[in-house]
Amino acid sequence: MTASAFRALHLDRAPGDPLVLPGPWDAASARVFVEAGFPALATPSAGIAASLGHEDGKTPPDEMFAAVARVVRAVPATVSVSADVEAGYGLSAPELVERLLETGAVGCNLEDSVGGVLVDDQQQADWLAEVRAVAGDRLFVNARVDTYVLGVPDGTDQEAETVRRARAYVAAGADCVYPILAPPEALPRLAAAIPGLLNAVALPDGPTPRRLGELGATRITFGPGLLHRAMAAVRDIADELLKG
Repeated sequence: MTASAFRALHLDRAPGDPLVLPGPWDAASARVFVEAGFPALATPSAGIAASLGHEDGKTPPDEMFAAVARVVRAVPATVSVSADVEAGYGLSAPELVERLLETGAVGCNLEDSVGGVLVDDQQQADWLAEVRAVAGDRLFVNARVDTYVLGVPDGTDQEAETVRRARAYVAAGADCVYPILAPPEALPRLAAAIPGLLNAVALPDGPTPRRLGELGATRITFGPGLLHRAMAAVRDIADELLKG
């Protein structure tokens, strides 16, 4: 599927019907989600890291891109795959776009923090603009905003800072913004203030994807949450085996 077709999946969605993007961590899990009927997937960097034996944020770029490529190869060409490539691994915009396209991915998730520190928003916007200029319409760009993950400086309004960053990223060419871990009650205000598509994360103890859509989210991702649920099932199996 092309990036244009993937982009179209996000458009004209009714409240309560967001685009739900399961997060496969390997080829086998990707096939399961596709067989269930999902038309698109979004790889989670933390989930892939865990599957490869790395800590979150510590996956070597070559391994991450190779893992994404395996997911793409494992699913039909009609299924879109978006790749979480963290903060871009220090690659230039042309290098990053080239490597993403080589995997077969039609979208990417790019976060605005490095090493647990928020990047200057103008610097991030400039970089996103470079990515958009190089990629053209070949990639759907989801710009993650880490203000709720890392916090903001004292005296700064967290929601206002989130909106400010998100608006800058949309102006730079991002197709969607992702204020990860934004409180559900803030989603209606964020959706109203940001002139673009809104990505929300579904957590095990949080609102359902449908409810997040009703609150204003255009699309739903899960981070490494689905991997964690799968590993819990594996632990149950292991316990059964030990009990004989």
